[in-house]
Amino acid sequence: MANTPVEYIQHHLQNLVLGSLPERGWTIAKTAEEAREMGFWSINLDTLGWSIAMGVLFLWLFRKAARNATTKVPGPLQNIAEMCIEFVEGMVRDTFHGRNPVIAPLALTIFVWVFLMNSLKWIPVDFIPGLAHLFGVPYFKIVPTADPNGTFGISIGVFLLIIYYSIKVKGIGGFAKELSLTPFNHWALIPFNLFLEILGLLTKPLTLALRLFGNMYAGEVVFILIALLPFWAQWTLNLPWAIFHLLVIPLQAFIFMVLTIVYLSAAHEDHH
Repeated sequence: MANTPVEYIQHHLQNLVLGSLPERGWTIAKTAEEAREMGFWSINLDTLGWSIAMGVLFLWLFRKAARNATTKVPGPLQNIAEMCIEFVEGMVRDTFHGRNPVIAPLALTIFVWVFLMNSLKWIPVDFIPGLAHLFGVPYFKIVPTADPNGTFGISIGVFLLIIYYSIKVKGIGGFAKELSLTPFNHWALIPFNLFLEILGLLTKPLTLALRLFGNMYAGEVVFILIALLPFWAQWTLNLPWAIFHLLVIPLQAFIFMVLTIVYLSAAHEDHH
């Protein structure tokens, strides 16, 4: 898989990419150079696959908890599901100031889905890529949130919801008026207001995506660097770093969820 530490790090940070090459058409990249040559319209198969897999796992777990729910002594899965639902409901009640039945299920989905994707980081860094290599797969990253394509995919979805509800609640005219006359309510400052408001609007998906990606990518790099150390040092450093991620992994899912609720709450506020 790799002969030097640099090659090892580069290998573990490279996605399994499907794209088009001039000489071979649509194919899977065998090297990082081929992946770069495929350009913007390539697809990171590992990110897409693991994202879908964690989404399906979320649906299966909560469906199973709902089907087996009992008013008697609940099982562990029902307890966990109820804790997640009550926790998210409390956050939505405290943070979201509009009325929309979609927000709580959306927040729950984002929190659990992002948490499950982040939690793949606990799998040893060589395990899945090693199995993939045995089947002839050249690269295989398993943490979708350590890929900016994955985090931007979710944040752009949230951004589209912000635009949709801003127009639905305030109307096109009300939304345009908010962009034009905030923060300075004077016609002469409309260009300045538009610059500030549009910039602020565009930074929302940017900060959502980059915050999650940055934390997950940095953590993955540290796990890879630890894997390069001698065996005794790996256990010495890997365990405390993994324990530290017991906090980081749910915290990043929580932050993503809370910011989504806050942004959508602002989209529902109509001051005019």
